[in-house]
Amino acid sequence: MNKPSIDQWLLEARGEPDAAKCGMYLAHNGVVRETAKALVRSGEAGAQPVSGMLFSYDREKVAAGIAEAKELPGIYHVRVWLNEGELAVGDDIMLVLIGGDIRPHVIDALQFLVGKIKNECVSEIEKHE
Repeated sequence: MNKPSIDQWLLEARGEPDAAKCGMYLAHNGVVRETAKALVRSGEAGAQPVSGMLFSYDREKVAAGIAEAKELPGIYHVRVWLNEGELAVGDDIMLVLIGGDIRPHVIDALQFLVGKIKNECVSEIEKHE
């Protein structure tokens, strides 16, 4: 799947009707890492290095999460791209761009949406050699 350009997304966002209300844009670029989630999240010492990942997502749940993020205070722009399939270490998993009025609103919205996507909308199966 072709990854979009954050630079292009920003250009497009600045051309939207609510662009003048945005004082900040914040992007998230999730990437497949070689360190197992079990090691990073819970310190599981025996976790094997990751060689890749099978990644999929529920489109309806993602769309619902985007709609929720757009309703958060001060948020005027939300855009999401998710990869899919068999991914290698270093491959992009997702891009999220949030635009809003002030820093706290934008940071909170990014935290909310990335958390919702990761916890409720995707399936990530780590592969180990």
